[in-house]
Amino acid sequence: MTNKSTSFIENKSQLIQYFNNGIKKNTNLRIGVEHEKFLFNRKDLKRIDYEKIKKVFELLKNNGWELQYEKDKIIGLKKENQKITTEPGFQYELSGAPFKNIHLVCSENSSHFNELKNVFNSTSITTSSIAYDPFNKLVDIPKSPKERYKIMTAEMPKGGKLSLDMMYKTAGIQINYDYTSEKDFEKKFKIGNYLAPLTIALFANSPFNENKLSGFLSYRGKVWQETNRGGIMPITFENINFEKYIDHAINYQILFFKKNGKYYSPNGQTFRDFLNGNLSFLKGEKPTLEDFENHLGTIFTEIRLKQVIEFRSLDTCNFGCICNGPSFFTGLIYGSLEETYEIIKNWKKKEVMEAYLNAPKQGLNTLLQDKKLIDWAKIFLDLSKKGLAKRNELNKSGKNETIYLKHIEEIISNKKTRAEMLIEQYNKTKKLDFLINHDENFSYSGF
Repeated sequence: MTNKSTSFIENKSQLIQYFNNGIKKNTNLRIGVEHEKFLFNRKDLKRIDYEKIKKVFELLKNNGWELQYEKDKIIGLKKENQKITTEPGFQYELSGAPFKNIHLVCSENSSHFNELKNVFNSTSITTSSIAYDPFNKLVDIPKSPKERYKIMTAEMPKGGKLSLDMMYKTAGIQINYDYTSEKDFEKKFKIGNYLAPLTIALFANSPFNENKLSGFLSYRGKVWQETNRGGIMPITFENINFEKYIDHAINYQILFFKKNGKYYSPNGQTFRDFLNGNLSFLKGEKPTLEDFENHLGTIFTEIRLKQVIEFRSLDTCNFGCICNGPSFFTGLIYGSLEETYEIIKNWKKKEVMEAYLNAPKQGLNTLLQDKKLIDWAKIFLDLSKKGLAKRNELNKSGKNETIYLKHIEEIISNKKTRAEMLIEQYNKTKKLDFLINHDENFSYSGF
């Protein structure tokens, strides 16, 4: 196995091989889900600080989690193939293990959040499963001690006016899918990007900002559109392969660079400069595969490629709906790929981008290809059901993964997103206390 930290990149073929190494057999496809939550002090709904998250981590250590450090600061936890980390404003993230089906994904989340709930009860912490902090001003949010976040806080606003909102005030769900070939990557990558407007609309769950309506159904979606290094990659609308993705990715500026345990800001230089040995403070030195991997993780587009394809357009939500997004896309990506690709393959850039920009505000009423997104939702839901039935992954009760589509079915049936339901609740009292999940139910009995 290649040591990514010592294997220096001498030519582009090594980068192409890096993505080739991610290719999986059809029999070994996995689903990895990352889920973020906001944590608040129960008394005043202020965001928790380092001392509070440290306490959470120390209590979770008693359940078999291993503490992770940066210098003398606790920055996360690890247990087998699971990781717990925090975002710049201490948003709490579970990066789940890769599983073969949604039953196992849901079981993992249920188990962990019940574990977390017990910790909350002893720390005066509460949560809200909403995708944009509805209570706190940016200036009042405590900042993580991670060195790279300090650099990002200084650099990110230079290329997107809402970049700091993204870092400190958003929470999402990311789904990681495998690819079986370069062509398979292209199809899945295009589907994820072309369906980004639908994803934003269907899973909209962030209509508030600073205790009032924001004017958007997914304000998180709007924020990510105004984020440095975000949006939909322009190469999405071309014939793409690993090499073309690499050529695009290495033209991004390096956000930060780690050398001998210390973080550096390369002052606007690109990863291409690094490949050519032209970094001003490391003259002549070439990057390692680990450097390249870290760079890929600082590209914040709606869909991105590492050695998996990461779908990143979903607002976070409560446990009752958290399995719905992964099940919906698993049905399309792993069960009905060709049928889905046939529908979207000829969509034009202009139409997709217009829908993408309109979706955070207009939701399922957004037009795409002369159809409202609510109508596209019906079409792709049927395809997802078909794909999940074809997969025939059964739980202990003999039920397949279509059981997790209930939330989406209700949205389509009622023609009303979760965000719109929250707005209705807010309009009754003009208060947001109903957003706090003191007693959220994390029960799951699938396995």
